[in-house]
Amino acid sequence: MRRKDRMRNQVALGLAISALAFGASAEPDDDRLVVNGEIEMVTETAAPEHMEGVKTIYSGWRFRSDETQAFQIDDFDNPSMIWVETAQEVWETPEGAADKSCSSCHEGVESMAGIKAVYPKWSDAAGKVVTLEQQVNNCREERMEAEAWKYDGGDMTNMIALLASVSRGMPVNVAIDGPAQSTWEQGKDIYYTRFGQLEMSCANCHEDNYGNMIRADHLSQGQINGFPTYRLKNTKLNAVHARFKGCVRDTRAETFKPGSPEFVALELYVASRGNGLSVEGPSVRN
Repeated sequence: MRRKDRMRNQVALGLAISALAFGASAEPDDDRLVVNGEIEMVTETAAPEHMEGVKTIYSGWRFRSDETQAFQIDDFDNPSMIWVETAQEVWETPEGAADKSCSSCHEGVESMAGIKAVYPKWSDAAGKVVTLEQQVNNCREERMEAEAWKYDGGDMTNMIALLASVSRGMPVNVAIDGPAQSTWEQGKDIYYTRFGQLEMSCANCHEDNYGNMIRADHLSQGQINGFPTYRLKNTKLNAVHARFKGCVRDTRAETFKPGSPEFVALELYVASRGNGLSVEGPSVRN
């Protein structure tokens, strides 16, 4: 068999397997998420006007089992909080040639409440849309004169989890107009583009089939308001670009790199699909 024919058959087989993998439908549950008995989360709301074909958006928490949901209800049970506490210590620790810590400029981390809700965002200084990870590294390099962290490494993911934790309950409100619009359009194009041998897009799972079962997993809408997220699958905190990378690889495609312009654009678009949901990070998922 010629190589081209073999590749064509592999693609056809992959598509057939993917089609068979989607099982019975199971709607998101009606459970209410209140963290620590005081932080009430919006896990269901009207879809933003820019979304097409979707009337209501749901947090991924609503698609998880009762056992998984329970981990997120109390910080004592949420495994993510171990790394949040680690980041809290780093926040107070001076680093770099400038001998500064995060708190040298921002005082208590509580002063950062609301920051996670608006990123990614346009930066006039950078002349582009930047993510919160990029802003953290900018502070490290420019103000602390310290080394940049690996984009999706443990130190960075812990710090983003800390910043998310002080914004919990606040509505995601990512701006997509003005100078950010072209990046948003790029992200939208990536979201609907079919990748890899399986020829699947983000939308195939998270828009066309959310609520369905794929093997043993209950497909959500792919909202990222809960990132960073602790996954029971790999027992660690996961960054959003690491999750994007995994999804692209699942289509049997060569993936983009964390922090790449493509993933920054995709994050802006996907974040905007969750406008109105609460910041939940650090969350717990399968």
